Amino acid sequence: MKNIPFEWLVGLRYTRAGKRSGRNSFISFISMISMAGIALGVAALIVVLSVMNGFQKEVRDRMLSVLAHVEVFDATGALPDWQATAQEVLRNKAIKGTAPYVDAQAMIIRDDVMRGVILRGILPEEEPKVSEVATKIKAGKLSDLKPGEFGIVLGSELARALHASLGDKVSLAAPEGQLTPAGMVPRLKAFTVVGIFEAGHFEYDSGMAFIQMNDAEKFFRLSAPSGLRLRIADMLKAPQVALDLSRTLTGNLLIRDWSQQNRNYFAAVKTEKTMMFIILTLIIAVAAFNLVSTLVMTVTDKQADIAILRTLGASPWSIMKIFMIQGALVGLLGTAIGVGSGILIAHNIDIIVPFIEHVLGVQFLSKEVYVISTLPSDLQWSDVWTIGGVAVVLAFVATIYPSWRGARVKPAEALRYE
Repeated sequence: MKNIPFEWLVGLRYTRAGKRSGRNSFISFISMISMAGIALGVAALIVVLSVMNGFQKEVRDRMLSVLAHVEVFDATGALPDWQATAQEVLRNKAIKGTAPYVDAQAMIIRDDVMRGVILRGILPEEEPKVSEVATKIKAGKLSDLKPGEFGIVLGSELARALHASLGDKVSLAAPEGQLTPAGMVPRLKAFTVVGIFEAGHFEYDSGMAFIQMNDAEKFFRLSAPSGLRLRIADMLKAPQVALDLSRTLTGNLLIRDWSQQNRNYFAAVKTEKTMMFIILTLIIAVAAFNLVSTLVMTVTDKQADIAILRTLGASPWSIMKIFMIQGALVGLLGTAIGVGSGILIAHNIDIIVPFIEHVLGVQFLSKEVYVISTLPSDLQWSDVWTIGGVAVVLAFVATIYPSWRGARVKPAEALRYE
């Protein structure tokens, strides 16, 4: 204790209530409220951002169950020598699998129901290398897509809208019609439903269908696949891998990764997350302002102590340090409690939320509406460090004015009526 500077000893002492001073007890109570406010704000921010990260990860994974990480396609719309391009692509060690595809749009018709649909022509034996469609089939099999049989696998919501099930016939209308003596007429082809998939993402479940690649080439009158779909080891590195491929692949090829295909969605999620961070940071800011009032009250109450310290030789900077230490300690303890609580809740939210639902007799997420019935959480340590840093900085900034005010106390005036 002898080696500890007196500013630390006095600052630590001011954070605790004295036994004889009711006013000191009240100031200590306000300090506890400030600490609790900071802890609450930090914990709430960590939990909310973790849940938002969890939802983003859940949606992303559902998207990538039917989408490839990277797509390579020719600018002319057809890639005749796709095998050679696949060999060239696989030279990149980040690529784990490739598969050709045909991508087009059409109208799907059954009875009096008509829907726009994204058609993807695939090779069933190659598709598992780049997507998880085969594991998302809830009726039928992906392998039932055989060349020349014109089978089709529908999304679950699309099948429900068409009132279609396995074995039913649906008609596809190509965007380009065919010229006949009677004029231009739509080009129609009947397909048999051989499977129904459910990716868990409404956009794809309601607007996507798979057919055999050779059938797609015949139907759309293409001479070759549209391009190649690629899967990489780390999906988050897809933009960098796409950039590397653009520098190494030969030919007039275009390359896009999964983040470019859904740019609007991920930009909206990023904006929402940023705004949520700013809004919830205001909770911490309010607690920091409460800390300002606490320190101002402490300075007012301790004017006589300040005057005595000044007459004993303490400098204005030493007085500032005393109150800055007091406020910083409250901020650090509040942040530490909030970080610990936030991490604990974020890691156990799958237990906490069902318990609250059971006690209150409610269900926050209906599976029929949100597809998922559990609240996802993905704690990212970068968010934890950022939130903790912001809280500590706000708490430290809140100590500057009260500490400066304490350093300006004049000993003679403070002791005049003592």
